[in-house]
Amino acid sequence: MSRSVPGATSPLTRKDFTSDQEVRWCPGCGDYVVLATVQGFLPELGVRRENIVFISGIGCSSRFPYYLNTYGMHSIHGRAPAIATGLSVTRPDLSVWVVTGDGDALSIGGNHLIHALRRNVDIKILLFNNRIYGLTKGQYSPTSEIGKITKSSPAGSVDEPLDAVSLALGAGATFVARTIDSEREHMTSVLRAAAEHPGSALVEIYQNCNIFNDGAFEEIKSADTRDQRLLRLQADAPLTFGAGGQSKIVLGENGQLQASQDPTRAALVHDPSVENPARAFALARLAIGEDGVVPIGVYRDVERPTYDERVSDQIAAAGGEDPARWAASVERVLVGSESWVV
Repeated sequence: MSRSVPGATSPLTRKDFTSDQEVRWCPGCGDYVVLATVQGFLPELGVRRENIVFISGIGCSSRFPYYLNTYGMHSIHGRAPAIATGLSVTRPDLSVWVVTGDGDALSIGGNHLIHALRRNVDIKILLFNNRIYGLTKGQYSPTSEIGKITKSSPAGSVDEPLDAVSLALGAGATFVARTIDSEREHMTSVLRAAAEHPGSALVEIYQNCNIFNDGAFEEIKSADTRDQRLLRLQADAPLTFGAGGQSKIVLGENGQLQASQDPTRAALVHDPSVENPARAFALARLAIGEDGVVPIGVYRDVERPTYDERVSDQIAAAGGEDPARWAASVERVLVGSESWVV
């Protein structure tokens, strides 16, 4: 699909967003599908290539900016959200995207991720989750399951895994979604919703690492088991899954959600626009555990003033483009009402 771009001589296509760099990921890596999906989606934005920026941290996924024919930066481990924040605030005319991994975003970069989301900075964050450190050759990551045997945990990891969707909702993110590398059409629909959202958007992408953690998401990808494990979230639609939708999500004890096949109980209806994130958080907890139901789609999509807008309003109030007002503002900051001469 392509969309006309103001000032452009012809509509942009996927080819326009494909760089001349050789793509260097392991054969069979899920990153290839994500890259192709993003390249195919970007023309939909209707934004010039020079007004799109992809910023990454460190990791396999962080090679992304090299393979897109846009502006970009392969930045510092875990710090991509901080760099993207500065760019988004100072250049509101740009479409700013962050590409990161489960290790990059949730370990060394966890604090930056949390604060970018709570501030509602106008950036879109694609978090590739393969539940392993791939670039450094297979150590367990913050999202690896308990008992994960790796080079750094030969007896099995004892860490409780971190759920990225739960973390984002807890941080107050205004848009939170999850998709899978093997479902390209679904991924495109989620990317479209994230791009249309004003403010921060976190999209977690379950992505296979066929070298160091092959089959991590096989239960929700295999045709034999996925229908019993995948819950597809659609706004204003009942939360049903399984063959013929015979399974449903209902309200259980203490406000938690649970799967049920009781014909006397009605399925809950999904509404991502609810301001209170409690229901979205309860949905996220369904995926916890080896046999959990995994919701994919948009968990939360609410509107709130962006960090960028609030900063812009402060600048305008302080003087905007009037040099005289700025000089007076600076004078008040430097001198104030309690200065004295020694």
